[in-house]
Amino acid sequence: MRPRTWVLVLAAVFALLQLADVTGRDTPDSKNYVSYALTLAGAGKGEAATETVDWVCAGRASAAERARRVDVLRFRAPSPAGRVFATCRAGELRRVERRLRAGGAQTDGHVVPFVAPRLRRIFEVRPGYPVFLVPFVTAFGVTWGVWLASVLLAGAGGVLVFLVLRTVSVPVPLALTGQVLYYVLPVGTTAMRPMTEGLMLALTLTALWGCALVLTGRVKAGAASAAGALLALFAVKHSQALFLGACLAGAAAVVALWRRRRHARSPGGRRSPGGERSPGGGRSPGGGRSSGGGRSPGRGVAAIAVVGCGAVAATLLLARLLRYPSEAESVQDLLTGHYTHPDRAHPWREFLHLEFDFWVEWLRRQLTEPLFPALLAAGAWGARRRPAFGVFLLAAAGTGILTQAAHPDITVFGARMIVLAWLLPVVGVPLLLEPLVRRPVPVPVQGPARAVGVTR
Repeated sequence: MRPRTWVLVLAAVFALLQLADVTGRDTPDSKNYVSYALTLAGAGKGEAATETVDWVCAGRASAAERARRVDVLRFRAPSPAGRVFATCRAGELRRVERRLRAGGAQTDGHVVPFVAPRLRRIFEVRPGYPVFLVPFVTAFGVTWGVWLASVLLAGAGGVLVFLVLRTVSVPVPLALTGQVLYYVLPVGTTAMRPMTEGLMLALTLTALWGCALVLTGRVKAGAASAAGALLALFAVKHSQALFLGACLAGAAAVVALWRRRRHARSPGGRRSPGGERSPGGGRSPGGGRSSGGGRSPGRGVAAIAVVGCGAVAATLLLARLLRYPSEAESVQDLLTGHYTHPDRAHPWREFLHLEFDFWVEWLRRQLTEPLFPALLAAGAWGARRRPAFGVFLLAAAGTGILTQAAHPDITVFGARMIVLAWLLPVVGVPLLLEPLVRRPVPVPVQGPARAVGVTR
């Protein structure tokens, strides 16, 4: 089969496997995003609340029924699904109706008041994911609409991994391996949750693809892809646009400095746009033109730097103009348990104390289950095979570390805050395995030439 067929087959298999759990993937934040999408689609607050609560409670009822079936003491007991659904629905709607009756700040904006106004404001400034959901929940209803949107986002993430790896000339089998890794590692699980992470992952990969295009000589297309992804990220979660823009700009500066130093040491050699030596003109191993002809490779790196710096400046400016919640407000949200306790008098000092303790505990847990650190190390080692691209890969994955550092909450389920760091092994491990695929094959020869290392 052609490579594109394999890509579609893998995405289709992944989608079919997700039928194992159509409901029950929601988190506490999912209610806010889904109700946001329903109100954007034209539903009133009461109708949006009812549809969202029915979806959430159906998931809880399904989970309770599955748990009962494998409970060693209760597997022959009556199904708890009906009771769980009714209790969940009554409790959720009671709280929403109380806030709706209060009016005022409780009913502002598009998000149904499942939470207090200060916390709801954080979701109001993230319209990107709800806008993406609107056509799906309108056409298929909440249950199947949310599931289908999640499947498409997660499937698209795997396809983007394949495109990124092929752009830097990784063999097709290894590019498909990267797609599979995206689906089977926690990245795919997190992308399937009805939250912003699936769209954030897809847009971050789009920006990384843009960097790969720039490094292989397609500067305009690459810069446009990166800029478009950063612009969309502002609507999805503006902190990720800020982090990614800053990291890409920093990566561009590192690559530019590295190239300048290498050129100063060996001025006679030509460089490919990907950063490797290309002995002549024509195509480099990365698939783009060498610096001996066409556009100067330095312009591509400069374009990424401009895009990254522009994203940082635009994000900071627009966030202030639109009066988005500030960094101090985010810290108060963290330290007060989503505003369920009084504001802290010295939030930044307490935040730094929590930050230190968080990473100590996080490292301790990683040492007991070192799969994640081991894969990070393998991905970083593989990134060395494409030095210039590897710097941008590290930058994109590094936004996961920054996101986690901005939210040092050890209780967040599934480590979703750091999920972007998983892009390093997803893309880097196929690069690490590349020598195994491209190993020279001995050619049988006759006579004395057999003693010479002749390879095909």
